[in-house]
Amino acid sequence: MERRLDGNEAGSQSGQASVTLREACMQASLFLQENGIGEPRANAELLLMHMLGIERAALLRDWQEPFPEQRRAEWDELVQRKAAGEPVQYIIGEQWFYGLPFTVTPAVLIPRPETELLIEAVLEAADQLWPDAARSTAEAGGDAAASAAGSDAGAPAASWSGAGPTVLDVGTGSGAIGVTLAAQRPQWRVCASDLSPDALAVARTNAECHGAAPRMAFVQGDLLVPFIRRHEAGTDASGDDEPAAGLRIDVLVSNPPYIPAGDIAGLQPEVRDHEPRLALDGGADGLAPYRSIIAQLPLLAAMPRIVAFELGLGQAEAVADLLRQCGPWREIRTIRDYAGIDRHVMAIEPIQ
Repeated sequence: MERRLDGNEAGSQSGQASVTLREACMQASLFLQENGIGEPRANAELLLMHMLGIERAALLRDWQEPFPEQRRAEWDELVQRKAAGEPVQYIIGEQWFYGLPFTVTPAVLIPRPETELLIEAVLEAADQLWPDAARSTAEAGGDAAASAAGSDAGAPAASWSGAGPTVLDVGTGSGAIGVTLAAQRPQWRVCASDLSPDALAVARTNAECHGAAPRMAFVQGDLLVPFIRRHEAGTDASGDDEPAAGLRIDVLVSNPPYIPAGDIAGLQPEVRDHEPRLALDGGADGLAPYRSIIAQLPLLAAMPRIVAFELGLGQAEAVADLLRQCGPWREIRTIRDYAGIDRHVMAIEPIQ
């Protein structure tokens, strides 16, 4: 049975001597540990830094300062939420990714460190195909952002032009992939799509925070459907296309849902009970989104020169086979994560 933070632990009993920040943190850490929460000390520190609005260096500097008892109720609520299994990222509203702070809400998946490896792989491969964009980024630094942004940059349009590629981040969620790529390569134009309007709102917030919004567009829709012209999709051509229909995509990158539906019940409670199921459920075998995206590739205005996916345990060869069936590529490579798991598959340069 879950044990709750009592008055003695909270230090909220009338007349109790004030505790230091360190003591409050240690009390919370012990309480979280007794409630089965992993990394209790790290979680307690994150919550305390969030409540006080300080960085870890300041927390350690003020370690022996008195805990602000006027904020005891607020502190108790934060610790209780974490003890109940809510991800600390949702409680504090933030997760760092590729050296940048990203706003996160329960509408989006929490960015994972392994996805940073996908960013690095895409940057490396694209820099070889668009070396001028890589050079201009290095030469101009942050000033390249202004020169790359045009009056049409707020909408996905065929008129986007420049030295760099047009990139599509499918199922963007918080925007971790798309915003990071736009921030790292100011000469690139990035379109971020998602089925969830709430997720797109979070991605827009992160794009604005990191100065990437002028070079990004945001499209609501299911996988590649918004980017396919109606007559190519086999539907009534008399209707108006989506604004993004026909956009020429040079680089397609996606971290789609890949958990088999039957496995979701066995996930860690923090994931299963709090992260959006839409971002987790990959169908019966976890491969449904990959099948759909790859089947839609030939319906785009042109085949992307790079297609890169994040995927789940044991799915790399199956996804690579799907890409091979779509057509020949100059190279299909697999990238391992920090645990040695084949975590990403990238196809480079379709052979006509």
